[in-house]
Amino acid sequence: MSEGVVYLVGAGPGDSKLITVKGLELLRAADVIVYDQLAGSDLLKEAKEGAELIDVGKKGGFHKAEQDSINQILVSKAKENKVVVRLKGGDPFMFGRGGEEAQELIAAGVAVQVVPGVTSAIAGPALAGIPVTHRDYASYVTFVTGHSKDGNAEAVDWEALAKTKGTLVIMMGVSNLRETMQKLTDFGMDPAMPVAVVHSASTPAQRSILADVSSIADACEANKITAPAVVVVGKVAVLHELLEELR
Repeated sequence: MSEGVVYLVGAGPGDSKLITVKGLELLRAADVIVYDQLAGSDLLKEAKEGAELIDVGKKGGFHKAEQDSINQILVSKAKENKVVVRLKGGDPFMFGRGGEEAQELIAAGVAVQVVPGVTSAIAGPALAGIPVTHRDYASYVTFVTGHSKDGNAEAVDWEALAKTKGTLVIMMGVSNLRETMQKLTDFGMDPAMPVAVVHSASTPAQRSILADVSSIADACEANKITAPAVVVVGKVAVLHELLEELR
C-alpha cells in the first residue's frame, strides 16, 4: 500500500459487518482515520495501535468540523506521507460529499482512491423487507436528498417526482417529511400512495413505519421516528409487512 494517499471508504449502513473486505483491510492499515457520525463506532476498534482517530461527524445539524476544515485535514495528513482513511457512512458518493472531497484532494495534488460502500438507500429498505425494484410494482428507482446544499429541499424537482411510476427513495428526509409529502400531493401524487420510513437500518435500533403519503408524517411523529432514516415512496412499500421477516 502506498503512502501519502487518502482512501474514501464507505462504512455501510450501520452494521459494522457490512463494510467491504477491502474497506476493512484499509481501515486496519490506516495511519489516520477521519470518520463521520454514521460510520459505525464498532469499526474504530479495528484501527491499528497508534492510529490517529479524528471525529468530524455531525448530528442534528451540529457540525464538529465544517467541510472546508475536513478537506484541509485530509490534505495535510496525506502530505505528511500518511495513509488516510476517510470513513463515511453508507457509500462515499451517495449524498456523502465524497465527490467534493475527491475534487479538493485532487486539486491539492493528493492521491485519492474510492472504496464503495453499501448505501442505506438500498440496504435500509431491503432490511425492512422492501425491494426498491420489483417486476410487479416498480421497474426503476429514483434516489433524492431531502436537503439541498443550502439546507432545504427547494432544489429538488418535486413536481416531476410526484409523477413517477417507480420507487422514490428520499435520504435525509425526516426533518422535512411533512413538507415533502405535501409537495408530492400538491403536484398530483395519490395521497394513498404507500410510504415506509426505516430508522437506523441494520442496527439494533432499526424500526419501520408503514403508512401513506397523507399520513406518514403523523405516524412518524407519533412513533418518535427521527434521523437517520430512509423514506421509501411507492407501491413496493407494501411489501414491508410481507417480507420484513427476511431481516
